[in-house]
Amino acid sequence: MNVWMSVAYLAPLHYYARMLSARNVFIEQHDNYLKQTYRNRCQIVTGNGVIPLSIPVDKGESVKCLSRDIRLSSHTDWQTLHWRSLVAAYNSSPFFEYYTDDLLPFYEKKWDFLFDFNISIQSKILELIDAEITVGFTDDYKTAFGEGELDLREGIHPKKMPESEDPAYRVVPYYQVFDQKFGFIPNMSIVDLLFNMGPESKEVLKKMIVL
Repeated sequence: MNVWMSVAYLAPLHYYARMLSARNVFIEQHDNYLKQTYRNRCQIVTGNGVIPLSIPVDKGESVKCLSRDIRLSSHTDWQTLHWRSLVAAYNSSPFFEYYTDDLLPFYEKKWDFLFDFNISIQSKILELIDAEITVGFTDDYKTAFGEGELDLREGIHPKKMPESEDPAYRVVPYYQVFDQKFGFIPNMSIVDLLFNMGPESKEVLKKMIVL
C-alpha cells in the first residue's frame, strides 16, 4: 500500500502506524495550509487529561498558502512552552529521560518554516522507533487514487476518529502514566507511546494496522 499524508507535528499513533505498514510514504508538499489540523498541533496526556500543543504560525496576507511555505510565529516562545508541557506530562514516564537528549534540541534551535521543523522532528522520531522506511515528497497535488493507494492527507484529523477513516486501524492499549486516573486514551501523539513504551513502540504500532 502506498500512502499519502500531510505533514504533521508529533503526529498521532494512527499516522505512524500507517507509515510503518506502507510500502511507500509520500508527504504532501502542494496542499494549502488548513487550521486546526495536525499540521501544527498534537495531543498529549497530562495529569489534567488530554491537552493540545499548538504551534503559532504566520500566514501572511494571502488567503491561501502552501503548507510548506508557512512560517513559524516569532511572537511567542512556543518552543519553551511546549517542552515544559512535555516535561510536566512525561517526566515520570519510564523512558522520558532516555529520549530527552534526542528531542530537546528541536526546542532549542530556531526554525523558520513549520514544514522544515515537522519533517526534521519526524525523521528523528522514525529513527528512535527504528522504522526502516523511506519517506518521499509529492511533485504535485494528486487527486485520483487507484488500487493500492491510500489518501490520508485529510483523513488523519483531530476531529475525525481513525476507525471511521481507516477500517484497517485497530486500537492497541499500552501503559500510560495516568491510565489509573483516566483509563487508556488512544491515538495520542507519538511521544506518548515513545516516552511510555520506549523500544517497544515499534511493535505496538505494527499491531495497529491489520491488513
